Amino acid sequence: MQILTVDSISKVYGSKKNGKQYQALKNITFQVNKGEFIGVMGSSGSGKTTLLNILGSIDKPTTGSFEMAGNEIALLGKKELANHRMKNIGFIFQDYNLLETMTLKENILLPLALQGASTEQMEEKLLPLITDLGIKEVANKYPYEVSGGEQQRAAACRALITKPKLILADEPTGNLDSKSSKDLLNLLTYINKEYNATILLVTHDVFAASYCEKILFIRDGEIYNELYSGENKKQFFDSIIDVMTVLGGERK
Repeated sequence: MQILTVDSISKVYGSKKNGKQYQALKNITFQVNKGEFIGVMGSSGSGKTTLLNILGSIDKPTTGSFEMAGNEIALLGKKELANHRMKNIGFIFQDYNLLETMTLKENILLPLALQGASTEQMEEKLLPLITDLGIKEVANKYPYEVSGGEQQRAAACRALITKPKLILADEPTGNLDSKSSKDLLNLLTYINKEYNATILLVTHDVFAASYCEKILFIRDGEIYNELYSGENKKQFFDSIIDVMTVLGGERK
């Protein structure tokens, strides 16, 4: 079952009038099926952040079509777009983006509160998540009172609480040490398998990318290559390094 269909999208910034145009994306086409764990890689300036912003409905493509949950996203009005983003997309950011003045529980429940869910509905959805992701005991603490790993788990719970069609993870291991990075990647894998969550991970980290089932490599705004994991994880890891070396990207 297809969750997302991206058909020949391009993104151009600037204006022809002043002669200052920059094409960030060029005819990007791909599909995402329910339950897939896909990585997007590319060197700095390749267009991966622009693509993430479009998939997250923060930006719109200049040309091409982009469908999710049966809707052509570029045709949605502001109110419909906000509703779509709130219901169908979950975000996991590099810096957690938790509000320091709210407890972990309040942060997690915020998307449901914005949707107008009742207290009973929120509590019903909250308990299984915080229990399953191991933060039940610290749910009433504030972000500054818990570890980075617990903050990231809270961020994952917040992304999952609305049961979104797609989870976008933007360089989530960027600020973590190696142990915390591995813990988070194992958590994302768990979410993908146990919740059948569809995840799109934007990263420059080869180790993080090796946890994905498939990787899209972007170069100069175009899809340069695709890799599939297969059975041999070592070979997959080495293949990612080979492609990133050609692209000139970082190999953290």
